[in-house]
Amino acid sequence: MRRRHALLALTAIGMQRAAWPVTADELHFPRDHGSHPTFATEWWYLTGQVQAEGALWGFQITFFRSRVDIAATMHSAFAARQLLFAHAALTDLRGRRLLHDQRIAREGFGVARASEQDTAIRLQDWSLTRENAPVPGHSRYLIEAAAQGFSLQLQATSTQPVLLQGEHGLSRKGPEPAQSSWYTSQPQLAVTGHITLGNKRMPVQAGQPWDNRAWMDHEWSEALMHPDAVGWDWIGMNLRDGGALTAFVLRRLDGSALWAGGSFRPSASAPAQVFGADDVRFTPQRLWTSAASGARYPVQWQIDTPAGRYGVHALLDDQELDSGASTGAIYWEGLSVLRDAGGEEIGRGYLEMTGYARPLRLR
Repeated sequence: MRRRHALLALTAIGMQRAAWPVTADELHFPRDHGSHPTFATEWWYLTGQVQAEGALWGFQITFFRSRVDIAATMHSAFAARQLLFAHAALTDLRGRRLLHDQRIAREGFGVARASEQDTAIRLQDWSLTRENAPVPGHSRYLIEAAAQGFSLQLQATSTQPVLLQGEHGLSRKGPEPAQSSWYTSQPQLAVTGHITLGNKRMPVQAGQPWDNRAWMDHEWSEALMHPDAVGWDWIGMNLRDGGALTAFVLRRLDGSALWAGGSFRPSASAPAQVFGADDVRFTPQRLWTSAASGARYPVQWQIDTPAGRYGVHALLDDQELDSGASTGAIYWEGLSVLRDAGGEEIGRGYLEMTGYARPLRLR
């Protein structure tokens, strides 16, 4: 490892205490699929869409890890040094509803665990585990979540290499180098398995090549976001032709853009085009007001990037989640379609919007 580069990277992100000093061109897998407990915050986020019973469904499973700094001075074995949270959701387009559930526990005691060696996370009866797929360097993720009113028993398998966001995985989230995160994505995951709604177990049905696809993000950092940001808007879109589009913007309280970024990878074998902070613009096209929180969310966007102009349209307006019993956030996370400048549907994925009900602050 080049020690000078490691020192610069650590200084830039304020992580002198990190146990694994990594450089911007030196992530190691499967180790970096696992937990990084010396960083303050981390999440593993997997969303997708499947065909079952002749209908389209969206799903989300996200695990969060949060370091509890006050526990560092405690000597008790019961001190909560790491907290784990999890959110699961199912978008039922036929029933025009979103079902969601959540979990929270301190790490340890046989209740919650996030491995530092690979993705192997368990929180009570929910789990997300990675195993090697038959293709070298590829992964298969096993999802188990028995939630209130629904459950997910799914497998999501790589069809493409890991996508390193930003500069070889180091993604800027603000004007200063310290405002950065480590950020990897795995688009175009092929999904199999079952979803259950109530007592009805439904197998994922074979369809078009672009059906039954998922997207996974893994991100870790020392700060959730820039101190002047109240939330963000983000998309992760699997294109029908095999491409992958990421775009995000962090917002100030007045709604103006504080920072933006993203990438476009046209195919599995092509290099990703990384977007600069001035290259991405989100323009709201249609608003929806939540009866539960009163928040007004743009459920239709025009998004301009160096890769082109796109339209993002929510497939269901009410995909707001209230995680007051876990992370404390109210946010919108939902299955959406991606359209080109001419209005043709070219992909599907998830739109995430935070900080509209109140400024985003995780517990």
